[in-house]
Amino acid sequence: MRKQQAKKLPLAPDPKFGDIMVTRFINCLMWGGKKSTAQNIFYDALDKVEKTLSEPGYEVWKKAMANVTPGVEVRSRRIGGATFQIPSEVRPDRKISLSIKWMIKYSRDRNGKTMADKLSNEIIAASKGEGGAIKKKEDTHKMADANKAFSHFRV
Repeated sequence: MRKQQAKKLPLAPDPKFGDIMVTRFINCLMWGGKKSTAQNIFYDALDKVEKTLSEPGYEVWKKAMANVTPGVEVRSRRIGGATFQIPSEVRPDRKISLSIKWMIKYSRDRNGKTMADKLSNEIIAASKGEGGAIKKKEDTHKMADANKAFSHFRV
């Protein structure tokens, strides 16, 4: 075991919007260390969102991320030989990580020609409160609600 918790390295804000969350999103979107490709995909997706909705793409993306962010989740805990799904609040850092991962995962699962198309469609859907990432959030909340009886096992 380590003596101290590992230090979080500070991220540089992205060049276009100056937002650290955009950098995190691009880093998660990136495959094989190709950051410029990931940036092009993200910025193209925001441009397509802007053309489709005639609203600022960055604002729509922020709204979509806020809609996808979960509040509670279930965690497995073994008590007396039985495993219980215990609902617990999500840490702020993990909220962001989950919402980013879900947006990217469900964008990749969509049908479309390019990744920018898929991502823009998922961003639009999430900003309206629909799409795969929103469904995942709702399922997570439903599971936490269904297992509310075990919340007294919380640590």
